[in-house]
Amino acid sequence: MPKPNAEARTDWAKLRATPEAEIEAIAATDADNPAVSSEEWARTSVALPPRKTPVNAKFDADVVAWFKASGRGYQTRMNAVLRRFMEAQRKAG
Repeated sequence: MPKPNAEARTDWAKLRATPEAEIEAIAATDADNPAVSSEEWARTSVALPPRKTPVNAKFDADVVAWFKASGRGYQTRMNAVLRRFMEAQRKAG
């Protein structure tokens, strides 16, 4: 993990000393992270990801190399491509 620069470090002592009301006021005006209303939270649902099934599959070496070249999570990306194809085929009937 990269080391943060000095300006980006959190001053934990200052944060602990900051009253909760002040933290709430700062958060309420944060344009990059707008607050979520109680009504929005009430409509929120949590979905678990589909259960994974281990398989022993063989893919062309260049296909695997291409996915691996973009770093960790290549199997997840391969799964996403297969899922999109599956969903497109389902829609096509």
